[in-house]
Amino acid sequence: MRLRHRRALVLIAVTTLASTAAAPVQASPRPPTPEKVPVATGYGGAVATVDLDATKVGLEVLRKGGNAVDAAVAAAATLGVTEPFSAGIGGGGFFVYYSAKDRRVYTIDGREAAPMTMGETAFVDPATGLPYAFPEARVSGIAAGVPGTLATWEKALRKWGTADLGDALRPAAKVADRGFTVDSTFRTQISDNAAAFGQFSSTSELYLPGGLPPEAGTVFRNPDLADTYRLIAKQGTGVFYRGAVARDIVDTVQHPPVADVPIGTWAYPIRPGTMALSDLARYQVRTPSPTRVSYRGYDVYGMPTPSSGGQAVGEALNILEQTDLSALTRTGALHQYLEASALAFADRNRFVGDNTPRPLLEQLLSDGFAKERACLINPAQALVKPVAPGEPDGAYGGCAAGAPSPAVTEGQSTTNLTVADRWGNVVEYTLTIEQTGGNGMVVPGRGFLLNNEMTDFNFTPTQGSAADPNLPGPGKRPRSSMAPTIVLADGRPFLAVGTPGGSTIITTVLQILVNRLDLGMTLPEAVAAARATQRNTAAVLGEAEFAPEIPGLTALGHTFAASPEIGAATGIEFLSHGRFLAAAEPVRRGGGSAGVVWPVAGS
Repeated sequence: MRLRHRRALVLIAVTTLASTAAAPVQASPRPPTPEKVPVATGYGGAVATVDLDATKVGLEVLRKGGNAVDAAVAAAATLGVTEPFSAGIGGGGFFVYYSAKDRRVYTIDGREAAPMTMGETAFVDPATGLPYAFPEARVSGIAAGVPGTLATWEKALRKWGTADLGDALRPAAKVADRGFTVDSTFRTQISDNAAAFGQFSSTSELYLPGGLPPEAGTVFRNPDLADTYRLIAKQGTGVFYRGAVARDIVDTVQHPPVADVPIGTWAYPIRPGTMALSDLARYQVRTPSPTRVSYRGYDVYGMPTPSSGGQAVGEALNILEQTDLSALTRTGALHQYLEASALAFADRNRFVGDNTPRPLLEQLLSDGFAKERACLINPAQALVKPVAPGEPDGAYGGCAAGAPSPAVTEGQSTTNLTVADRWGNVVEYTLTIEQTGGNGMVVPGRGFLLNNEMTDFNFTPTQGSAADPNLPGPGKRPRSSMAPTIVLADGRPFLAVGTPGGSTIITTVLQILVNRLDLGMTLPEAVAAARATQRNTAAVLGEAEFAPEIPGLTALGHTFAASPEIGAATGIEFLSHGRFLAAAEPVRRGGGSAGVVWPVAGS
């Protein structure tokens, strides 16, 4: 198997380490360093991400006069360096923007697209007629969709930014060149993917030098990615979608760079994909109207299809609005939250996909449909899961539901950022390469991982005799759970929030909104609070810290299973007198990083 020239990865021990002995792999994230704070309040704009370097880059753009879009793209490009297993130019995402100038919310759909050669049976083994096991499907060329992240950045900057793409990429290129300090989360993510990464020469050279993940406390550099960013800055996105980088992407998909001597063993064949140069050249972002629901006097805006985030969060809020949660006990309020989540997921799984007609989406978000769904909730007894989908047909009044359909869930991946500027513009942006580590393949010489987004399609029909809205198809975009959300009060920003976490994104955003708007928590408290997720499955997944709530909910008929971590949110709230409150996770995923431009007015 041919090997291509790549620059060597350099790892330099940080001089402040107390010992040069190998650090053990840590199974759980450690609290943030003193420099990495999860909450900040101040003026002039704010940034919240999972990463200190990305937050710093975003804040510096704001300090130099850039707006929220400029800062968001620069921070996202930096996350492509420091969070490469969750996001990057090999993936896609959804960008939600509030324009202070015209007081409107806009969206960009930068979701990855299927090659035009992809059919409904793409993930069915022709030799057996059975769907591939998920690891086999994921670590393959078949899994990679046409990336949309770079096109999203270009579109956002051209429509609303003040900088060009080259300006936005330069800070991230500097971070890739000089390197950043490896933390336990970064190292663990490599360790968890070591078997997959070790199958590919380009990936193992970058992330498994000497056959092992880099140690926590060392400096990690990615000069190939720095060069790729500089190439795009100089030549524009054409080099990525039609030029030299496009050719390298297609070559990687069609001829995976399998190592002559793999590191570790892999139980499955590495299957090539069929993505062509024409697929990359054809790619375009979309700019659909956002979803919108009214909740407790607030206007909640989200992402429409192919994301299910706007539908599921919005529908669940509509269901919850039928009850005054603040008048209930905490157990009673959490019961309503879990039941509303299950009902919204039942409808998501049945009706939502890339080709869902907009009128059907509007029916799913209608008050009449929500009332019909809410009447199924018994305050004294949990519904048997999975619950059946409803009938969003415009004729509402009963509690009718169809036959139950299987639950469909996704993994815990992706990253999120929130930015606001001094003029009141807001960006909520969720971006991803799908599974943590994507499809496992670094594009040789380019320094970025490809996505495995096509595995977000259902491999085989899931809806019985009814049509499945999320089967693969030529040029189709797989359903997503990403739910970047902006909340307005009287037409002006109140808060923005988003999170990674696969299908738990929906429930995490929903729970944060309920915590903040109904249960009296501050935004930092709402982000930090223990989480539970009900995605129309037999058991609710709950974090360890959620344990005190379980006895009361079990008495109502809910069953629970453990989840080590759910989501890794960021958010910004607009306070009085021009102040911003930026909030990120205090502990999850190693702790997030929140910052403001000026801690004190007039700085």
